[in-house]
Amino acid sequence: MKLSIGNIFKGDKVVWMIFLFLCVISLIEVFSSSSSLTYNKASYWGPIIKHSLILGAGLVLMVIVQNIDCKYFKIATIFLLILSFVTLLWVLVAGQTTNGAQRWVSFLGIQFQPSEIAKGAIVLAVAQIMSAMQTEEGTEEKTFGYVLTIALPLMLLIFFENFSTALLIGIVVVGMMFYGRVSLRKIGKLIGVVALIGLVGILFVLLVGKDEAEPADSKTSLTEQTEKRQAGTLDKIFHRAGTWRGRILKFVNNEEVAPKDFDLDKDSQVGYANIAIASSEIVGKGPGNSETRDMLPQAFSDFIYAIIIEELGLAGGIFVMFLYIFLLWRAGRIADRCENYFPSFLVMGLALLLVVQAMFNMMVAVGLAPVTGQPLPLISKGGTSSIINCVYIGAILSVSISAKKKNRASVEA
Repeated sequence: MKLSIGNIFKGDKVVWMIFLFLCVISLIEVFSSSSSLTYNKASYWGPIIKHSLILGAGLVLMVIVQNIDCKYFKIATIFLLILSFVTLLWVLVAGQTTNGAQRWVSFLGIQFQPSEIAKGAIVLAVAQIMSAMQTEEGTEEKTFGYVLTIALPLMLLIFFENFSTALLIGIVVVGMMFYGRVSLRKIGKLIGVVALIGLVGILFVLLVGKDEAEPADSKTSLTEQTEKRQAGTLDKIFHRAGTWRGRILKFVNNEEVAPKDFDLDKDSQVGYANIAIASSEIVGKGPGNSETRDMLPQAFSDFIYAIIIEELGLAGGIFVMFLYIFLLWRAGRIADRCENYFPSFLVMGLALLLVVQAMFNMMVAVGLAPVTGQPLPLISKGGTSSIINCVYIGAILSVSISAKKKNRASVEA
């Protein structure tokens, strides 16, 4: 096959434009917000070169995936489900801890989050189940049970270390079931049950979660030590409860705090994110002119949207938000062109996965949601997560190519 621009940039041109815009914004803002990394590593260009190579690898994989007919994605479903289940168990037993969360495993020197693989595996499985059980009136009654049987075990394994990712997957699965014409009565019951479980879970976290700042008692009786050893397994499972409790209490606390009384050491993420956004105005300070990037933890990852608003202004923040909204809208257009159910459900599931995660990140940055560990897809500095997000875009482009060919064939006929 002759290599040309046309052969590389195949598929939906709007999706390509959105992807390239996000990558350009990513390169600019990651370079600007990585000052702490350049200082720690004594390398001015090191972090951005690494990020560029990761995006480049993601682009190569994206082009490869877009040239695979989407019907072959079904073959990967069972292997990805097994891999997700095994690695999620692995991360619970012997995962690597970063920033207090045990979410990573290392294999052959490559560190990755199994939850990133599990997200795509669940979307593939749900799309395949719903496509196989479609009728003229909607999906068969058994579809709902099959979807939960596949999704719930993986979501529960993710939940203990990464509540926000489990919630993200749940929203995507519900969205896919709604799009796939699963009974609204069953979806409504599921949402009600989840809301009730969520309320009970919040109460549980508030009761058992320990203040992370609370010092440990150095003098304990033999009985207390025995009780602690007996509760060791439970404490290990729910060791993130203290973090969740602190984030919930901070989010629901509406007490006005005077600027002079705000503790920037204790609440540095929220505090400096608010400073970045408040000082941005309409057009921002310009790329590379952020004044909070040196103080804001995870400025290049979880809170990069605050830096985007500070440097590009409210206009830039709104532009980035609409890029994700346009991605979802365009995915809907692609899905409508599909003659078969599987590619239609797959493209909507992957688009929902990217867009819902983006909305999570942006809501956290502007103070509309509790702090989570969700990066901004295709913009935040990342490793395997950035590459996997590129693969998702490649799968969407693959569907757009096959759907376009089918339309032409039907017209010619």
